[in-house]
Amino acid sequence: MPRKERGLGRGLDALLSGGLDIYDGNGLEVTQLAPDRVQPRNDQPRKNFDEASLQELAQSIKEHGMLQPLLVRLAGDSEDTYQIIAGERRWRAAQVAGLTEIPVIIKEIDDAEAAEISLIENLQRDDLSTVEEAMAYKNIMNSFGYTQEMLAERIGKSRAHIANTIRILSLPAEILQMVEQKQITAGHARAIIGAGSASELVQMAKAIANRGLSVRETEELVKAGKQGKTTTKRMPDKPPEINELEETLQKVLGTRAEIVRHKKGGKIEISYYSDDDLDRIMQLFGISIE
Repeated sequence: MPRKERGLGRGLDALLSGGLDIYDGNGLEVTQLAPDRVQPRNDQPRKNFDEASLQELAQSIKEHGMLQPLLVRLAGDSEDTYQIIAGERRWRAAQVAGLTEIPVIIKEIDDAEAAEISLIENLQRDDLSTVEEAMAYKNIMNSFGYTQEMLAERIGKSRAHIANTIRILSLPAEILQMVEQKQITAGHARAIIGAGSASELVQMAKAIANRGLSVRETEELVKAGKQGKTTTKRMPDKPPEINELEETLQKVLGTRAEIVRHKKGGKIEISYYSDDDLDRIMQLFGISIE
């Protein structure tokens, strides 16, 4: 079922797309500022910037210039310093490229809308890790009193997606760091939520990384532990593309989903946890349960 455009999504496209002259007919004025007059937001959702990717962008900027301006606002009461709402990666790359001036659009934006726009920009570009996305949701909800439903409406995501993403923050910080460092995936992390004490979860995560377990094997390990069983059987690892498809399904459906492969064909298993949850999932497929 197509998702309705809502919240900030449509208006944001006018601010984040196109070149320097055309912004969806809104006539937004582009100003040139020295990079040192611009500063990043403290609560910018994206915390990690890949150095190699920044170098590539800097080289492109050297060759073609900065084709898309930053979106900024005045930083507090200062008349000389501006805060980045969207475009921190471009700002960093511009400095690497040695630009003495960068194009910006200056807007009057309040704190809540600034946080929303910064989050949406990163989500639209798939720039955030799962942990960064979860932290951004939590920070906005805590800072501005949003419920999951309110935030979902504002940024065009489902409430289930937001709830499913935030769940990962219940894990110990050491495990979240392992996810950020790509020692285990977000799918592995979700699979072990609630499977033991904090110390037990950390040990489990380390074992998953050391043994190279797939998400499916991790789920079987957790299931066996809950049933008081031990398991030594190693199931064959799934191809990376299947794991990626499972991750995508879980994000779209807001629940656990598994692709089970057979010699010929296979099946997709989708978990639900209540009648309401089942109804929600069926509605995603355009099916109404009477």
